[in-house]
Amino acid sequence: MAAPILVVDDDPKIVSLVKVYLEREGFRVVSATDGKRALDSFKRIHPGLIVLDLMLPELDGLALMRIIRERSDVPIVMLSARANVADRVYGFHEGADDYLGKPFSPAELVVRVKAVLRRAKDANASRATRGVLEHCDLLIDLDRIEVRRDGSLVSLTPAEFRLLVALVQAQGRVLSRQALLDSLYGPSQGDALERTIDVHIGRLRDKLGEDSGQPRYIVTVRGLGYRAVA
Repeated sequence: MAAPILVVDDDPKIVSLVKVYLEREGFRVVSATDGKRALDSFKRIHPGLIVLDLMLPELDGLALMRIIRERSDVPIVMLSARANVADRVYGFHEGADDYLGKPFSPAELVVRVKAVLRRAKDANASRATRGVLEHCDLLIDLDRIEVRRDGSLVSLTPAEFRLLVALVQAQGRVLSRQALLDSLYGPSQGDALERTIDVHIGRLRDKLGEDSGQPRYIVTVRGLGYRAVA
């Protein structure tokens, strides 16, 4: 049986509504109304996806997501009344796989949940025996989902890892921000923010110890996007 979906929101009406729509589609649903209970449920049930409100009592959604991201790459769909550009970018920055603002359509939420789960399944399937990429002094292990620089492990988020792989596999070709968004979220993510890519690239550069003025790994191509150093 597939792992359940964990729905976390302090509004019982929203929890009930989301649960009804997801269960109609055959998903098992477990719910929590605050951050601490959600963390306990996460440890106990190992959900296949989390629908997570941003504003929670006890432990807010962003703090909860940071804790979860230290332990797991389980897909997370943020659900929040804070849905301006800055909030959405920050949510993606901290590890969300999708972000839906309130008020929301429960039918749209179901579609997004299915899309995120499909991308996660495809990514897991494509990981089998893919080998190792080499780029400058980086070793990118596609099976272990690890990056090492001069033998030392570089800790990357799943999004940062996918971006680095996409750039390196392009072998010096310029990838637009939209192409990089597609590598993260799939073509269905048409309303994703291109600014999100800049945030991820900035963090990736920091972790690789790169000076953007003298790039060793990733070059910014003004007005177009990014490419790996040839």
